[in-house]
Amino acid sequence: MSQSVSHAQKYNFPVFTKEMIATHTVLIPGMLPIHFSLLRSALNGLGYHAEILSDTSQDVIETGLRYVNNDICYPALLAIGQLIHALESGKYDLEHTALMLSQTGGGCRASNYIYLLRKALEKAGLEHIPVISMNVMGMEDQSGFKMNISMMRRLLAACVYGDELMYLTNKIRPYEMTQGSAEQLAQSWLAKLDDIFMKGKAQAFSTMKKLMPKIAQEFASLPTQAADKIKVGIVGEIYIKYSALGNNNLEAFLQKQNCEYMLPGLMNFLMYCVDTFITDYKLYGGKKLTYAANKTAFVYLQYLEKILHDALNGTPLKAPATYTETKAMAKGIIGYGNNMGEGWLLTAEMLELAQSGYKNIICAQPFGCLPNHIAGRGMVNKIKQIAVDANIMPLDFDASASRVNQENRIKLMLATAEK
Repeated sequence: MSQSVSHAQKYNFPVFTKEMIATHTVLIPGMLPIHFSLLRSALNGLGYHAEILSDTSQDVIETGLRYVNNDICYPALLAIGQLIHALESGKYDLEHTALMLSQTGGGCRASNYIYLLRKALEKAGLEHIPVISMNVMGMEDQSGFKMNISMMRRLLAACVYGDELMYLTNKIRPYEMTQGSAEQLAQSWLAKLDDIFMKGKAQAFSTMKKLMPKIAQEFASLPTQAADKIKVGIVGEIYIKYSALGNNNLEAFLQKQNCEYMLPGLMNFLMYCVDTFITDYKLYGGKKLTYAANKTAFVYLQYLEKILHDALNGTPLKAPATYTETKAMAKGIIGYGNNMGEGWLLTAEMLELAQSGYKNIICAQPFGCLPNHIAGRGMVNKIKQIAVDANIMPLDFDASASRVNQENRIKLMLATAEK
C-alpha cells in the first residue's frame, strides 16, 4: 500500500473533509461547562459549527450501556453514550453531523475511545458519521481538522479563561450576598468572550493581559458576606472529577450541602501532559526534536499560567499554587515517572488542596481505573502522614454504583469535618 494512503482510507472509516467544515455540525461530549463553552467559541471562530452536549440524564447512561461493554472505562461509556443518544434524539441531520473526541495517545485506555466510538456507531447503524480525533500527536489524518499552531493557541486560550472563570465562580459563590450573582457574571463573560473568539482576538497575549485582570476585579467586587463553610477539594480522573454526568452532579450536591468546593484547573493537567514527555526523555531517552518541541510548549504554557496568576493576585482572592509549586509537593512522595493517567499529579493536587485549606478531599475515580487507584486511593495514608488533618475519601463511579450510597458517604465525610 502506498505511503500516501491516509489512515482513514487504510482502515475504511469516513473522513471529516474540508468541505464538511461549512456543512456539518460537530457534536462534542460535555465535561467542563465553562471551559467547553469557550472551546466551542474557539472552534466556531475558525469556521466550525461545534455544539457541546449537556444531557446528564439516565437515558445517556443506558445508551452507553447498550453500545459499550460495561468492563471498559466508565468515562468512555458516558462520552459515547452521550454522543449516540444525541444522534438518536432526532435533533440533528445525520447526513450533516460529525463527532469529536479527544485522544491522548498515551498508555491510558482513553487513547482507545475513538475506536470504541466507531465500533458503537457501526453497531447503531451510524457508521457513515465521521469522527474527529482531537490530539496533538498526529494520530489521524483528516483534511477537515488540523491541529496547527493557530488552533492550539485558541484552544489553550479557552483553557486559561475557563480556569479563571471556574476558580473565581467557585471562590465567590458560597459567600455571595445576592444568590446567583457569581454564575450570572460568569455567563456574562462567556458571552463577551464568545464574541472576542469569533473575532479571532481572544488568544492574543495583549487581549489576555487586558481582560483577565478585569474579570478577576469584577468578581472580587461582587458583594460577599462572611460565613463558616466546610471547604472541600475535588480531585481524581479528569473526566469524572469535572463532568456532572460522570460524577452524578457532585458539584450541585455540594452546593446544596452549603460547602465551598474547589477543583484544580485544567491548565495543571495540560502542563502535566507536556511535562510527561520531558520527564520520559530524561528517564528513558527519545527523540531530541520531540523533547525540544515539548520544552517550547511548556514555556508557552508557563507564560499563560503567569498571565492568569498575575490577574488573580491583583485581587484579594489570590491565585492557587503554580504548577511548579504543586509538582514540588510530590517530591519524595511519589516518583515523577509515575505519569500514567493522572499519575503523580493526582497525589500532588491532594497535597496542594490540603495546604490551601481544602482539607476535606473527594477523590473521584472510575471503578477499575488502575492509575487513579495507585496515585489516588493508594497514596491516601502517605498524604495523611504529611497533611495529618486531611480528610480524604476515594469515591468510585460506575454505571452500577448507587447514587444514594455515594451521597451518604459524602454526608458522612462532611459530618466528620464538622466535628
